[in-house]
Amino acid sequence: MTSNKFDANLRQSTRKQRLSSKESDDFAFPAKHSNNSVEIIPDRGLRQRLTDGAVGTLKQAGVFTLRTARVPTAFIPLAQMLAHNQPVTESQLGRVVDQLFDTLYDHPITRSTQRLTSYLRQTDFLPNESSTEDLIRYLVNQCVERSPVAVPDQIINEFWSFFDELMRTPELKGLAEVNLDVTRYVLRTYEPLIVELINALKETRRVNASMLNELARRASVIRGDLDIIRRQVKALRYIKPFFQTDSQDFATQARIVADMVREFGPFFVKMAQVAASNADFLPDEIAKELQVFHEEVDPMTPEEVLQAFDESLGCHPSDLYYGFDPAKPLRSGSIGSVYLARKPVVENDVEVLRQVIVKVGRHNLDREFMMGKMVIGLAIMSSQYWAPHSRLAPFLQAMQEQVDEFVKGFQAELNFIDEARIQRRFHNISKQTSSWTVPEIYNASERVLEMEYVENSESLGRAADQFRGNAKRKFQRRVGRKLIYVLLEQVLIHREFHGDLHPGNIMVSPGGQLYLIDWGNVVSLDGKWQDLRDYLMGIITADAVMLADVLIRVSTDPKQNRGRRQEIIDSLDETLQRKGVAKLGRNWPIVIKREGMAGLHTRLQAAMQLMSNTQSLGMVLQSEYLHLSRSLAAASGSLGSLYSDAGPVRLAFDLIRGAGLFPLQYVREDLVQTNKRRVSRLKKFVGVQK
Repeated sequence: MTSNKFDANLRQSTRKQRLSSKESDDFAFPAKHSNNSVEIIPDRGLRQRLTDGAVGTLKQAGVFTLRTARVPTAFIPLAQMLAHNQPVTESQLGRVVDQLFDTLYDHPITRSTQRLTSYLRQTDFLPNESSTEDLIRYLVNQCVERSPVAVPDQIINEFWSFFDELMRTPELKGLAEVNLDVTRYVLRTYEPLIVELINALKETRRVNASMLNELARRASVIRGDLDIIRRQVKALRYIKPFFQTDSQDFATQARIVADMVREFGPFFVKMAQVAASNADFLPDEIAKELQVFHEEVDPMTPEEVLQAFDESLGCHPSDLYYGFDPAKPLRSGSIGSVYLARKPVVENDVEVLRQVIVKVGRHNLDREFMMGKMVIGLAIMSSQYWAPHSRLAPFLQAMQEQVDEFVKGFQAELNFIDEARIQRRFHNISKQTSSWTVPEIYNASERVLEMEYVENSESLGRAADQFRGNAKRKFQRRVGRKLIYVLLEQVLIHREFHGDLHPGNIMVSPGGQLYLIDWGNVVSLDGKWQDLRDYLMGIITADAVMLADVLIRVSTDPKQNRGRRQEIIDSLDETLQRKGVAKLGRNWPIVIKREGMAGLHTRLQAAMQLMSNTQSLGMVLQSEYLHLSRSLAAASGSLGSLYSDAGPVRLAFDLIRGAGLFPLQYVREDLVQTNKRRVSRLKKFVGVQK
């Protein structure tokens, strides 16, 4: 009996295997057991799906476990860096932290928030792409309404066609990724300070007692940064009343913008000076309000001035000067304030009081610029939450990186010792010409700069205002021609020129002598001639291929951008076509002459549109080229302010005339200076013979 039962079970088992092996079984078969019970045999498709689901779940669990295990492992290089006694560099710290964040980005929890974020955006719980487009449309319509001149429908339609092309749909980031981006950006901002803290901690292991105070001082920088950030963020409150004003009330808008700039601090003041150098693109009321920042900025407090002397020189101003009043500066700028004082010096064995200019730098300028850059960077980054649109992501990323590059040039102006070195070099150069002068530097420290006082001189704008009628026009043309010569000499002969030659940095005597001040930075043209020439020729001839090649060369990542060269060419060519700028051939001089000043102006205006194209393509330009364009804009703005009454035709005529006569004028200047040196040597020789 037992044998029969075993045989029955064997047959039943064999039947189950035979049924389950059939490829065509898409339904369940009832099967009878020997005890008359019924078993439901599932079909192969269902079993396969269950198996695949189980395998998938196990695979996901394995991936989750593996990548979770990688997180603590990713901290090991950081721990090793902190453990050894060797100093740490910024690049080493950045590389280790980047590896850690790559691991966090790769974790399944970070990835899963993308789906959650997408769902919250679809349900309108978070801002979405539709709300972003509505916001941009509102802002554009506001700008059109507030335009001082009517904007043609053709331009508006061209913009919206560009806008529709821009808003395409790559993948949006999840909230966790955005938060990681923000955290990484803040850490990157503080990497120099973190490196100092880490190295100070390492040093503390060896000389603990002597380093504790230094460690506390460096850590206190963060407390000062919080004060700066709070003030800068608070200044953004002016944005709301700006949009609440009447769209054509430019006077009120100008006052609001000026108040925001003043409260934001030195970083925005410097940005306002750049904007004022391109005042042709702004309403007159706003342009005039921003031009004030070329000369009039809120002065430093007396306490801040005294602190600068104590930190840099370890003394009080009265220990060095007579008549120095920290409460009464001659003028104030974004970097510092300028004071007039008298200093005892020995001349010909007799002590006399010499009038000197003392320039005092503002406190925490490096942190002001660092925090200003971070606030703007975080504002751009957080726009992925407030105005999420996938097509904007590369554009905003490029804008953020471009701001970082732009700030690099400003930071070069913060060290007075470097400024003194540059000014001394150009003071010696200026002694070889009679067209322009640079004040002599006497002493320099990190925040206090002492230099020659130039009597009876005014800034470029104020000097012209002292004349009326025909006398004013003659004065403007005389100074304008000298300024053109100065620019040509610095660019063509010395291959570097003043980096911020706005009207406030050009002092003019009643006789028209030019004194160039504020040498915080200069722009070197070494290695840039071909790029500058190709860009200008590409703009004038509307050659998208030439423009793309030069923009790739001057970008921060030429190798990557070279791989998408055709995409860049197509984008630039499309922009030139929309602007109605036709490509020129070998007969381009004849066409330019036929188009006249209006055509040339249109071609040069296209250059600004092409610069925005680089950001929409995710390209970032090197800081030195950004500041080259800023310097050219400042110099051209100074020339434009001089010729505001004469008009562009007179300016164009004098530019052409100055360029044509420059070789002859330079040779004549050289001969005059050579004769002066000969006379000086002859006098010395006669004096020795006597």
